[in-house]
Amino acid sequence: MMKNQTKLFSVMLFLILWQAISLLANSDLFPSLIDIVKSLNEHIKNKELFLNLAITLYRVFIAFFITMFIGIFFGLLMGFYRRIDDLLDFFLVLGLNIPALVTIIICYIWFGLSDFAAIMAVVINKVPIVIVNIREGTKAFDKKYMDLAKVYKLSKKEILTKIYLPQLYPYLMATTRLSLSLIWKIVLVVELLGRSDGIGFQISMFYQYFDISSILAYSLTFILVILLIEHKILKPIDNRLRVWK
Repeated sequence: MMKNQTKLFSVMLFLILWQAISLLANSDLFPSLIDIVKSLNEHIKNKELFLNLAITLYRVFIAFFITMFIGIFFGLLMGFYRRIDDLLDFFLVLGLNIPALVTIIICYIWFGLSDFAAIMAVVINKVPIVIVNIREGTKAFDKKYMDLAKVYKLSKKEILTKIYLPQLYPYLMATTRLSLSLIWKIVLVVELLGRSDGIGFQISMFYQYFDISSILAYSLTFILVILLIEHKILKPIDNRLRVWK
């Protein structure tokens, strides 16, 4: 109860500070909460907000699932097998240090201004982060449990579910949250640079007209959707896995 009250207080404090600064600034470049809500209402009535939101979410989730699948696969391989780790380590470091902007531009040049290029750019840029987290999680396994598994003659399925997954799950959940938070941000940049729809593209249009209210309205909507996913999907899964562990 106290935790929820603290969170509510933080939100209220932020809103009060924003409104106060807006009144002091008295400028269209720092719109009030009322202006943002009015702008949001107009975009909802025009229905283009939901269309662009759906398009962006589609790109986010496609990129997210591909990134997680590839990242977990190679993360486990590199964590369990030293030779594979040594072989791929150079490519991993290279992927971690290539700027996202460079990846996006190269993908658009190679594959054209398409959804395939957009999603490919996001995946290439974010897979290394997933690989690193999963690899380190795998390397952190406590090997004494494997000795117990041999003593009690556990099956491969029992070793996976009772030894590996409980130790790996904190890294999986942390990586899931991190990847989702990074991917939706990079998707907006991808849309801004080379797509003709989506939240990122719309924000670029509003930027050209210095329409700060619309930029904030669109951003707020997308942030709320991501927070909803966190509280309604990721958090319940996390709580359930903690009990299982």
